[in-house]
Amino acid sequence: VQLVESGGGLVQPGGSLRLSCATSGFTFDDYAMGWIRQNPGKAPEWVSDISWDGYITNYADSVKGRFTVSRDNAENTLYLQMNSLKTEDTAVYYCATESTYGGSVYYNDWGQGTQVTVS
Repeated sequence: VQLVESGGGLVQPGGSLRLSCATSGFTFDDYAMGWIRQNPGKAPEWVSDISWDGYITNYADSVKGRFTVSRDNAENTLYLQMNSLKTEDTAVYYCATESTYGGSVYYNDWGQGTQVTVS
């Protein structure tokens, strides 16, 4: 299983970035996928997720209306379009496979992360 994020960088407040998560080693469209971000010394923060078919998406209140998650199952790739970026969006962004068991959501396989800095 491999997940590789890209597209991070330095951007000014109000700017945009598009993150990609290229996957391999598993059947991509068997899984819902999620984006999680984290700053050093802080707990991970769930950002967004998307169903296996792309029809159901969910967002944290902090990014709702500014971020859009999507996926291309033919290309085994997950995306996160981030608009109107704020300084508080600065973090390392990870993509992960999502599973649900007993009413709880778990993130199992993670990428290495991509740094997003808004300054």
